[in-house]
Amino acid sequence: MPASVRPETLLIHGAHSANPTRAVSMPIFQTSTYCLPSACHGADYQQSIEPTEYYTRWGNPTTRALEILFAQLESAEAALAVGSGMAAVSTAVLAGLSQGDHVVAGSPLYSGTAELFQGILPRFGITATFVDPRESAAFERALRPNTRLIYVETPSNPTLKLTDLAAVARLAKPRGLLTIADNTFATPLGQQPLAHGIDVVVHSATKYVGGHSDVTAGLIAGPKPYIEKCWQHAKLFGPTLDPLASWLLLRGLKTLAVRFARQCETALKLAQMLAAQPAVAVVHYPGLESHPQHALARQQMKRFGAMVSFELKGGYAAAQRFVESLRVALLAVSLGGTETLVEHPASMSHGLLAAEELQRTGITAGLVRVSVGLEAAEDLLADFAQALRAA
Repeated sequence: MPASVRPETLLIHGAHSANPTRAVSMPIFQTSTYCLPSACHGADYQQSIEPTEYYTRWGNPTTRALEILFAQLESAEAALAVGSGMAAVSTAVLAGLSQGDHVVAGSPLYSGTAELFQGILPRFGITATFVDPRESAAFERALRPNTRLIYVETPSNPTLKLTDLAAVARLAKPRGLLTIADNTFATPLGQQPLAHGIDVVVHSATKYVGGHSDVTAGLIAGPKPYIEKCWQHAKLFGPTLDPLASWLLLRGLKTLAVRFARQCETALKLAQMLAAQPAVAVVHYPGLESHPQHALARQQMKRFGAMVSFELKGGYAAAQRFVESLRVALLAVSLGGTETLVEHPASMSHGLLAAEELQRTGITAGLVRVSVGLEAAEDLLADFAQALRAA
């Protein structure tokens, strides 16, 4: 396959080079272990990410095909697939940190990532400072002599705040700091952090990569030496992605381009409709010209994504009535699937956060987060209109 093909073509054919058979669809190598050609190879395999036929916690041909394809998709040297989005985040973060190190992170973050930085890493002598990602200078002000990592999530979950990726990279590189970006919301088709100077990207592949709400997985992409460090950690911590899940992700990726394009189109229509509703205080969607960071979105994003959040003037009670009144969209956590999913962060995904933490991160009582699916836009907008009346 030519090296210069577009992403839509890459998604269909990019894994073929790693297929050791003539099957059009990559086979599922559903095995835990492999026969070795000789005894001496065992020691070699235990030290290298390269072999895929030793033991499936080390690697697997189906999973390797996924990793090769995803590295190409993110324009990275290498990629590693693991068992969940949080496995990707924790593995990528721990591979770059040691006791006594400090992290600067944009906020808000996915609740699991925030818990990792606030509740788990401090037990091992690693601290974190959270800053408003919309203010690039805030990252520099938060730096300490022991800072080793700048971690960002853009657009952020659930308020869709943006981070200027190039500005973060310009700050980090001269100081030798590692940068990691969670690119789940944007997908590689909407944004490529590595192209803006970020070192490593992580994804909850459960979301848009899988795309059908039927698999849990994570992906890390970046320089090959760093991915090998991540592999060494994952090999010991054991967040193994099973071969069937790898195959489901390969299948999901084949339709990512058409799914994501349709979802983004509907998301813009929904955001525009919500912005005109008197019951809605504000709509958070980078594709709206009214979004305070719309210019930055146009600069670093190819598509504005399919995530929308908005705040109801009626607060907590109105938001709960709204999400419970929907008839087409489903009330559920997660995102990126074919169905539209709606959640109330203050009582669901971020419900365990203290009131002051919710206020600090901009997660208001009336905030509703929407993952736009593949339903007819007309049906979805009508559903939201009737739920707004009920709220």
